[in-house]
Amino acid sequence: MLETLKDPSVIMTILTVFGLLVISAFFSGSETALTAASRARIHAEERDGNKAAGIVSKLLARRERLIGSLLLGNNMVNVAASILMGGVMAELFGDGGWSLLIATVVMTALILIFAEVLPKTYAITQPDKASLNVARPVNIIVSLFAPVVSLVQVIVNAMLRLFGVDSDASPWTAADEIRGAVDLHHQEGGVAKGSRDRIIGVLELDDLTIEEVMVHRKNIVMLDGDLPPDQVLKEVLSSGHSRLPVWMNDTDNVTGVLHAKDMLKALSRTNGDVSTLNVKRICRDAWFVPETTSVVQQLRAFQQKREHFAIVVDEYGALMGVITLEDILEEIVGDIQDEYDEELDGMIRHPDGSVTVDGEIPIRDINRAMDWKLPDDEAVTIAGLVIHESQTIPEEKQAFSYYGYRFEILERQRNQIKRLKVIKSFEPDQRSE
Repeated sequence: MLETLKDPSVIMTILTVFGLLVISAFFSGSETALTAASRARIHAEERDGNKAAGIVSKLLARRERLIGSLLLGNNMVNVAASILMGGVMAELFGDGGWSLLIATVVMTALILIFAEVLPKTYAITQPDKASLNVARPVNIIVSLFAPVVSLVQVIVNAMLRLFGVDSDASPWTAADEIRGAVDLHHQEGGVAKGSRDRIIGVLELDDLTIEEVMVHRKNIVMLDGDLPPDQVLKEVLSSGHSRLPVWMNDTDNVTGVLHAKDMLKALSRTNGDVSTLNVKRICRDAWFVPETTSVVQQLRAFQQKREHFAIVVDEYGALMGVITLEDILEEIVGDIQDEYDEELDGMIRHPDGSVTVDGEIPIRDINRAMDWKLPDDEAVTIAGLVIHESQTIPEEKQAFSYYGYRFEILERQRNQIKRLKVIKSFEPDQRSE
């Protein structure tokens, strides 16, 4: 055996095997580094003029070709190293099962430790730095293997299509990836809840319509245009709002919007004589918008028109509510309260983790306040969610369990759920199918 090990051809073969293992380690480490690299940080490096980062971005843009080339190269060198090691073991122990078994055990250990675990562990600890270091040689390898990898990819895609799998389809959008990353870092403690809520609030604006964020008509303070001037002044002062819709004959017939500043200017011109105040004359034209308008579109419209207030109507022109610039901003930064707002948010927390909420409270507000995940796809308010899932208008004291939460009806007024108690629950789900 010793004489065989001194044979120059055997020594050369062993050195070749170790050289192939080094190349295999390069392929394995490169694959891990490039797939784990942060595209955001690589993009920042590329913007700062780092040429290697530009190469990495191009490689990641065609991820299938990149992975295919690295796997092809890795398998080629591993197979070659195993064959050569099999020849060495045959020289040492003779042809037979034992030499193949020993070669298999030795190569498995060498490949696992030195060509897989070690380089991948290094690459995963600092993927951005490692990806920049290997960018240029990997780019050359990808270019050389491109024809073979393209043929392999055609075969793979054809096989996937036979099983009904679309290799190009992805249910994840860029917004989904950002949302998931922010939520993950929040759970790990790297992002504060307030920051998480603001970022996700921006991302979710595209999915919202003004129907979901408006103030409902039953919560609007409105003015009767036929009221005497002194009564109008009292209504404006007691409302706490700077803009109030004005109606004539019927509450659905909104004829204008009274701005508190316009009233003050009119009073200053009459030296404070309220009796001469003409409310109809100082009202501004009402701006009507359909309830199906997206929040993003309405935000742009507010910016273009330099307005902060609009009347929301349905497809029949009936009054549904009002939408303000503040309502939209609150979807991003949370509840905004000024010195005239009352501290009545409609939600009371309890020591056992439950909350008592008004039925009209939006689901999104509860989720943000409690860090819950109640669905808001089919209903805007918490009462609407219970009604939608139960397919009925519940009675007082009835309780339901949906989505891992327990809802108890505390108060009902006619057909409206006024108050509920909500708590996380492990009770069986009663969600309607």
